[in-house]
Amino acid sequence: MDIILASKSPFRAMILKNAGVQFTAQSADIDERAVEAPLYNSGVTPEEVALILAEAKAIDVSERNPSALVIGSDQTLSLSDEVLHKPENMEAARRQLLKLSGQTHHLNSAVVLCRNGIILWKHVSVARMTLRELTPEFIGRHLSRVGSVAMQSVGAYQFEGEGVQLFEKVDGDYFTIIGLPLLPLLAELRKEGAIDA
Repeated sequence: MDIILASKSPFRAMILKNAGVQFTAQSADIDERAVEAPLYNSGVTPEEVALILAEAKAIDVSERNPSALVIGSDQTLSLSDEVLHKPENMEAARRQLLKLSGQTHHLNSAVVLCRNGIILWKHVSVARMTLRELTPEFIGRHLSRVGSVAMQSVGAYQFEGEGVQLFEKVDGDYFTIIGLPLLPLLAELRKEGAIDA
């Protein structure tokens, strides 16, 4: 059975590869911000936004690859009622880390399975992430060390790298934090007969 990861994320691909899943990766051709924009005035939760984006990615790739089992995933970061996105530049990353400093935010990671344009299964996992109090000076030094990698995630940090130093407390599993709830996904792939049970 062909498995396709509907993502260009090297981190999600690494998680699946390390788990021994045979797959190919293919980016979805959707405008995430356009899909997302009308949702925020409709009362949907950040978890639901992540799920809707994951579904949109999976359906897009699935419709171009009939009969393949497509994995779609997305992640939102919520701080109280606000949803934050990947920073567009280093100044935006600096402001984002200042905003998150000393606060607890949620990483909402959604994953879906789709075949022939039909969603077969969906799941959302949430991690609670508490940053320690960060000084503007430290943030500046941190960003100069990590460089543009800070702009590759919704939190302006890479938890799997030096970004782990920003945290005081984490409540959630590693895979949810990276953006692909792996254990529920593997269980569902086994049910579908897509991987060895």
